Amino acid sequence: MIDADDNRRRADLVTAVGAVRARISAACEAVGRDPREVTLIAVTKNCPATDVATLIRIGVADVGESRDQEARRKVEETSALLAASAGAAPVPPVWHFVGRLQSRKCRSVASYATAVHSVDRPKIVAALADAVAELGRPPLDVFVQVSLDDDPERGGVPAGELAQLADAVVDRPQLRLRGLMGVPPIDGDVDEEFARLRRLADDLRVRHPDADALSAGMSGDFDAAIRHGATHVRVGTALLGRRPPLLS
Repeated sequence: MIDADDNRRRADLVTAVGAVRARISAACEAVGRDPREVTLIAVTKNCPATDVATLIRIGVADVGESRDQEARRKVEETSALLAASAGAAPVPPVWHFVGRLQSRKCRSVASYATAVHSVDRPKIVAALADAVAELGRPPLDVFVQVSLDDDPERGGVPAGELAQLADAVVDRPQLRLRGLMGVPPIDGDVDEEFARLRRLADDLRVRHPDADALSAGMSGDFDAAIRHGATHVRVGTALLGRRPPLLS
C-alpha cells in the first residue's frame, strides 16, 4: 500500500524532475541545441532505492552512484522494487558509476554499471578491462576524467597525459571510450573551465572520433556545462534534495 509520505515524495520528485528538465531545455535553447542531446543522470547517493524506483517510473532512465558498496545494495533493492510493480515492470535503469574508483572495486562496479565516468589512471583501465573479460559482459562505456585543477584529491588525469590514457582505453576491446568527464575547480569560473573542457574534448575527438560524449555539470552549474557542449549532466541535489548518509 502507498502511504501519504510516499505520495508526497513522488510529487516532490515529479516537480523536481520537471524543473531540471526545464533548465536543460532553456540552456539548450540558448545555444541552439536539442534537449534530447543531453542525458540526465540522477545521482542518488544517500537516497533510498525507493527514490530510484520512483524516478524510473516517472521517466528518468539513468542513475548515478559514487560509492560501490551503496550502489551494489541499491541496484539489488531497485530491481526488486521494480519487479514488484503493478502491471508491466518498468525498464531497469542505466547505472552510471560517477565517483572516484579504486582498482579493487573495479570488478564489482563492472558487474552492474553500464558506464564509468571517473577513469583517470592506467591501473583503473587495466582493472576494468580485466573485470569485463572475466565477467563475459558487453564492453563497458568509459569516460576519462580529466583534472581541471591539478588537485589529486579530486581525481582526474592531468591534461598533458590525457591522450595517452585515452589511447590505453581504446587499446582494450572490453572498454568503449565515450569521451571526457570533468569537474570545475571549486573557486573557478565555470564558463571558463567548461570552455577549457570543451577544447580538450574537441582535441580528443580528432584523435578518437567516436569519443563524442562530454560528462559535465552538476546541480549548480549544469546550465553552463550544456552551453559548452555537455551531453551528460550529473544532477543530485536539484532532483533529490540534501539527504543524510544512509545507514550501512
